[in-house]
Amino acid sequence: MRAVISVIGKDKIGIIAAISNILANCRVNILDISQTTMQDVFTMIMLLDISQLCIPFTELSEQLEQKGTEMGLSVKIQHEEIFNSMHRI
Repeated sequence: MRAVISVIGKDKIGIIAAISNILANCRVNILDISQTTMQDVFTMIMLLDISQLCIPFTELSEQLEQKGTEMGLSVKIQHEEIFNSMHRI
């Protein structure tokens, strides 16, 4: 089972660490990560293995969104199938 996270917001120190810490605590493995900063806008997409997730997916989503709110970021997570369906032409 895989999921995709997108993170967008003003660049600041600790964004990757904050998101990765939540994932590690929930036994989620980061399979791939792409991040860039355009001027002062930070963007990141992570592909995750959630097969060993130790909490409900909805709770993980809430934790990530809460951290995003604290840091002034938009943080969204979706199951890979939903992500792919939304981006299929």
